[in-house]
Amino acid sequence: MAKMMGPRFKQCRRLGLNVCGHPKAMNRATKGTSRADRKLSDYGRQLLEKQRLRAYYGVMEKQFRRYVEKAMDSPRLTNEVLVEFLECRLDNLVYRMGFASSSRQARQMVNHGHILVNGKKVDRPSFRVKVGDELSLREKSQQVGIFKENFQDGNGFNLPYIEKNVDKFTGKLISMPNRKDVPIEINDQLVIEFYSR
Repeated sequence: MAKMMGPRFKQCRRLGLNVCGHPKAMNRATKGTSRADRKLSDYGRQLLEKQRLRAYYGVMEKQFRRYVEKAMDSPRLTNEVLVEFLECRLDNLVYRMGFASSSRQARQMVNHGHILVNGKKVDRPSFRVKVGDELSLREKSQQVGIFKENFQDGNGFNLPYIEKNVDKFTGKLISMPNRKDVPIEINDQLVIEFYSR
C-alpha cells in the first residue's frame, strides 16, 4: 500500500504551511524557503493548493484524483464535498478525535488494528466513516500508555461534528463536517480549478 513518506518538516517548509500539525514544524522556515514566497502563475497557485490539501490528509495522487472525480459528480459545491470526503476518512477522524498525536500515528494505529468502528475492527485508513458511526480503541489497546495519554490528555480538536467520551475511549461522528468548521487553511476552490482545466 502506497503512502506519503519523506521528511515532514521539510515538506511543511516547502509548502509554506504546517500540514503535519507538529508545533515545531515551521521553526526553521525563513523567507524564501516556501514556494508561496515566489511569484506564482495561476497554475502555480492551483498546484500549490492541491499539494497542500494532499499533504494535510496524506493521500497519494491517484487516490486524490478519485476523490475529486467523485466530488465533481455531486450536485453540491464540489470543493466542499471534496473536503467532506477527506475529513471523513477513518485515519483522519482518529487524529481529530485525539486517539493519535499526528496523522501518521493515526494511520499506523488503523493499519495495526487498534481502532474499532461500531465494535468491528477496520484496518483501512481510507475507510469512509458515516454519521452515527462510533470509533473506539480496542480493549487491549486501552492499556497502551501512549494511546491512553493521547486520548485522555485532551489531544485532538474541539469540533462541532465530533463527540468524545474520554471514559469509554470512544468518539462519534455526529454530523457531516461543515467546510467552515474544518481546521485547514486551504483555498479548496483552486484545487477544483486545477482539475477542471
